[in-house]
Amino acid sequence: MAGQILAGIRVLELGQLIAGPFAAKTLADFGAQVIKIEPPGQGDPLRKWRLLHEGTSVWWEAQSRNKQSVCVDLRQKEGQDIVRMLAAEADVLIENFRPGTMEKWGMSWDELHKLNPRLIMLRVSGYGQTGPKAREPGFAAIGEAMAGLRYLNGEPGRAPVRGGLSLGDTIAGLHGALGVMLALYQRDARGGEGQVIDAALYESLFNLTESLLPEYTVFGTVRQPSGASLPGIAPSNAYLCKDGYVLIAGNGDGIYMRLMSRIGRDDLGQDPALAHNDGRAKRAQEIDDAISAWTMQREIDEVLAAMREADVPCGRIYNVADIARDPHYRARNAIAQVQAASGIRVEMPAVFPVLSDNPGEIHDRAPTLGEHTDAVLAEAGLTEEQRAILRARGVIA
Repeated sequence: MAGQILAGIRVLELGQLIAGPFAAKTLADFGAQVIKIEPPGQGDPLRKWRLLHEGTSVWWEAQSRNKQSVCVDLRQKEGQDIVRMLAAEADVLIENFRPGTMEKWGMSWDELHKLNPRLIMLRVSGYGQTGPKAREPGFAAIGEAMAGLRYLNGEPGRAPVRGGLSLGDTIAGLHGALGVMLALYQRDARGGEGQVIDAALYESLFNLTESLLPEYTVFGTVRQPSGASLPGIAPSNAYLCKDGYVLIAGNGDGIYMRLMSRIGRDDLGQDPALAHNDGRAKRAQEIDDAISAWTMQREIDEVLAAMREADVPCGRIYNVADIARDPHYRARNAIAQVQAASGIRVEMPAVFPVLSDNPGEIHDRAPTLGEHTDAVLAEAGLTEEQRAILRARGVIA
């Protein structure tokens, strides 16, 4: 097995919370050295988000695996000088501050590019680096709303709902990581220089909206929230059973016929008007009612067994306990276990996607605050005496 693809790539992570750090985590999983800059004292606020064990978030253990923690106060000139020194030797710099913050600290793209022409800069923000809303604060929930996602989520006539996760942040982080990989390819395989990746939360989500805008452009259609169904694609829905809901996706033409046969509705399965999706979409409620009438008389396990026998895509609606004990997750090693600095073992998603020859890996637990400050800054050339002076001034920790 060959080594990790990004071995030898050095990433300087200045971001906090989710979007920028998620991009950095993705790169670290495939071998990049990620030096995470944290403010002295509390560090990245994510250390205190959600459920804590001995004062540290267990989310932190997943988000910051494979990273090194260096505490530098970016509000002080000496701290900014340290980051510039590290940026001069880095391949990638990631930040997700409000646009203008890096410029205020003397680390604009122009200045960093002059310092290190090979540097790639990933900038993740709510609305991007330009445009009338650029300087406004933008969190994932706002990006989801602006991209049209929040409008679609929920039941007709009820308040929009969120997915229970910060999708805007992580999806923007994935777009950012993709941008970094493209920029590295351009630099290293095609003889280019460094460049800026401008990843906006709302645009990353907007990129996932499929036919939403084309349908509005051509037909003037404003898609409305539709609960568990997917308008225009039938049948695909959550269907009530005796003991809960099950998902059935019978929207392929052959799959639809097998589904209807299995539930004893060959009259619908053999109807020429329903042979293709455009015909089924016009009668989606009729088809859903037929499926529901069948599922409501059965328990989930019976429904799933019948659908699998008919080779119809189906699935139980998992909560996290279902995920943790599912044999398919375990068989594919999709769940990793890491021992945290506190000694507890934390399960988390493994490294994705899975590569055959150069798979990613979790080689280090999440760092304690400032765990690598001395080692990284010593390697960068700061003597023990210099570090002691900076530490006394609160510049590093």
